[in-house]
Amino acid sequence: YVPENSQDKIISEDVLETLLKIFKALFINDFSRQMCILALLPEIKYLELLTVEQKRSKVNSCNYQSVLVLAGRKVLFNTLGFSITQDQSFPMSAGTRVFITKGFVLKGMVVSMYSDTAYRKHEPFFFQSLGNSFIFRCIDSILIDGNDKGLSRSVYRSCSRRDQLGPFQMSDVSWLTAALQNPLAVGQYVNSCSHEKTANVCYQEFDVLGYFSVEVKQYLPNIVYNHNIE
Repeated sequence: YVPENSQDKIISEDVLETLLKIFKALFINDFSRQMCILALLPEIKYLELLTVEQKRSKVNSCNYQSVLVLAGRKVLFNTLGFSITQDQSFPMSAGTRVFITKGFVLKGMVVSMYSDTAYRKHEPFFFQSLGNSFIFRCIDSILIDGNDKGLSRSVYRSCSRRDQLGPFQMSDVSWLTAALQNPLAVGQYVNSCSHEKTANVCYQEFDVLGYFSVEVKQYLPNIVYNHNIE
């Protein structure tokens, strides 16, 4: 139970539309790798694109220069009008932070997603928490662990494999590597405000629930520790 005066604001439809828009753009950009997934889907929403991709593949097989898949950051820029990256903070003692490298962000836009494993307060979390600066406690006491190293990394990978449905990945594991599949999956590196400077972003808690279709869940950088929890 969360008191009314402490409740988070409701996620707007604009936020959902933004996430769905970038996920679909990433999916289409990497279309050739999605062929085995599309073959198992009963929906026909990608049928026309599938036909186009098959024709393009035949052309490329006879062409010396194949079409390069756009980097995730470029897809992000083409879709939302900006791109971001991780780099060293200044001063260096502040660690890694997130920068806008191209374009600009309008007020209220989604700029990143906090990649994490989510724990309820009674679930085993002690050893993952040792020396871990990426732990975030939500207003409803859910603990999220955005550490991409050590035991936290192993737990996330294990839970992701547990939830996989055949070829369908229910979460994104690429944020644990240097090759991000979802360029927004860097929210755990966004710096908080300081005494000198106010924050130019804010955290927004969000329950995924059933908003995302099975083929785009591969871009969700989140997993729950307990497989019985949606």
